[in-house]
Amino acid sequence: MTAQKKTSQERAHRIPFLDRDHSILAFNERVLDWAHRPDVPLLERLRYLCIVSSNLDEFFEVRMAAHLQAFQNGVRKGLSSVQSFEALAQAAHTLVDRQYSLYNDAFMPAFAREGIEIIGYSDRTPAQTKWVHAYFEREVRPLLIPVGLDPSHPFPQVANKTLNFIVRLGGKDAFGRENEIAIVKVPRVLPRLIRMPAKVSGGKAALVSLSSVIRAHLSSLFPGRQVGQFSQFRVTRHSDLAVDEDDVRNLRMAMRLGLQQRHYGQAVRLEVAAGCSDYLADFLLRQFNLTALSLYRVHGPVNLVRLQQLIDLVDAPQLLFAPYNPANPQQLQRNESLFERLRGGDILLHHPYESFALVIDFLREAVHDPDVLAIKQTIYRTGPDPQLMDLLCEAVRRGKEVTAVVELKARFDEENNINWAERLEAIGAQVVYGVVGLKTHAKMLLVTRRENGRLARYVHLSTGNYNVRTARLYTDIGHLSADPALTADIENVFLHLASQSRLPRLNKVWMAPFHLQRRFIACIDAVAAAAERGEDARIVLKMNALTDEALTMALARAGQRGARIDLIVRGACMLPPDLPGLTENIHVRSIIGRFLEHSRVFYFRANGQEQLYLSSADWMNRNMLRRIELAWPVEDPALRQRIIDECLVASLYDHRDAWLLSADGSYRRAQPDAQGRTPGMQDALMTRYGAPTHKEIEWT
Repeated sequence: MTAQKKTSQERAHRIPFLDRDHSILAFNERVLDWAHRPDVPLLERLRYLCIVSSNLDEFFEVRMAAHLQAFQNGVRKGLSSVQSFEALAQAAHTLVDRQYSLYNDAFMPAFAREGIEIIGYSDRTPAQTKWVHAYFEREVRPLLIPVGLDPSHPFPQVANKTLNFIVRLGGKDAFGRENEIAIVKVPRVLPRLIRMPAKVSGGKAALVSLSSVIRAHLSSLFPGRQVGQFSQFRVTRHSDLAVDEDDVRNLRMAMRLGLQQRHYGQAVRLEVAAGCSDYLADFLLRQFNLTALSLYRVHGPVNLVRLQQLIDLVDAPQLLFAPYNPANPQQLQRNESLFERLRGGDILLHHPYESFALVIDFLREAVHDPDVLAIKQTIYRTGPDPQLMDLLCEAVRRGKEVTAVVELKARFDEENNINWAERLEAIGAQVVYGVVGLKTHAKMLLVTRRENGRLARYVHLSTGNYNVRTARLYTDIGHLSADPALTADIENVFLHLASQSRLPRLNKVWMAPFHLQRRFIACIDAVAAAAERGEDARIVLKMNALTDEALTMALARAGQRGARIDLIVRGACMLPPDLPGLTENIHVRSIIGRFLEHSRVFYFRANGQEQLYLSSADWMNRNMLRRIELAWPVEDPALRQRIIDECLVASLYDHRDAWLLSADGSYRRAQPDAQGRTPGMQDALMTRYGAPTHKEIEWT
């Protein structure tokens, strides 16, 4: 070990890593910025506001329980402590306050200017009040069962993220008792926004919230009692499923049981209306065993996520992004067989700029081709669109060998995946649930075909999911190939997942948890060694999150040895850049755009030799050590350059949607370039793919 390398290791250990959870909240601050931007159409701004609320829900469901428990137990040291809970709660409160200020001060007046009004209880005309009453009696009252609390009716189980009302009653009940608290659960099947008909809307898009409909009729739910204080409320619960896979005989059944229990996990957040009395708020906090810092008083609907319904209820295309239609891949001729085309070279697909339909066409051709003998596919997040699953079912009916590796633990998609697994098993497909203790996150589709008396394989690998919907919203790279070495590797990966046998030596693919982390560190170290020799040394990495300590330390060491490193990390990043003497050669930026940046691209250059890998894995500890993940090389020079241009260089030259990370964990917006321009990479790529030719971006 050289003295410089030893010194860099010592300095790397002194780097004050950024806090992961605060980094996640900072990401949501950047998303919320899109809701503030006047150049974004109004309903799209609302969508970003709702996305932040959805992200916050998941943050509390997955990340907050450990901090809350530490606070309640008085823990003062460690990653989860009294201090960590207080700091995260304060940051979350600030973010929530910003959301509701934007909703009330900007969105509501802007909606009114566009003829869109969410009409409150006290603002309705007599005709509107009459219509709301009729709607309540017809659609809502039959589904409500108010529960008065007494010794035989204790506080009811309140499911995760459901809308409820708490009411304080005066007088006595039918049995002469003075039980004063009642709970009204609002069924999830009811829409949270209702559009009133034209006859009472006054020529506007007039809507009412379900909470205001119920609020107007609370008294009618408690005849003979006086309704005093009341508030809507919503509790968020810890919802990360924990199943002891070593102690269950049937993982699928254990997951089904876990899904039933998820809705009633530990409470971690309580949301109430801003006007909720202290008496009712304190009562609820006691019921849910929560601290005052877990109480969020909101000036509006307690669930902003459901406001997304407004976008569908209002016919206002001028308030939305202009539709973007993905391009058909220019690498293909019309009606050309994909198998024939792949024998001539690989195909790359850049979603959503290029259509995901080609992936479906690839599977469809395999299903209907009589020479195809077997199809193997991983299923992680397929979404509700049935196209891919229907094709796999059709392949079984046509007598092909179909193997589906279904990940039952894909967070918040568990039930959907269980249903698909049961459907495939029922018709004779071989369904595999991966490796005990490891989540199968790799995205791969392998087709085996008989050609001229021998077997040939074709593969599709992807940085993203087999999900028709998100393929229009997320940026990802799909790679189709007939490369015998690459396809043989994927065949061995599928055999390993199905048989649990020893994984043979792979030719080109790197796989977690076996050697993915180690191979990436070796690439980083090779670039660092080149820099130490005074040679050209460059690393550019694009991912969703960087929180793995071993990889973060390796990057820090490489920067200290002279390698130039650019990191494009959309979400959480624990590596502080630009620290003098520690990370001054490392720069970090985040791209937040119309589409969710989701592709994982890893570029290493040492003394003129380039390596570029695509992967399903972010650089997080779980991806490296607790998941089945893949990384694979792009070796065709033209395809490799295309990825460099479109995913890396374009990101580094983005001056509109990019944010630059500072050493203290804060982000600042990128400034216009030297010519005063503010190009955004996503707009540039949408324009490029709409144009007849692809102009190459110059690497600098």
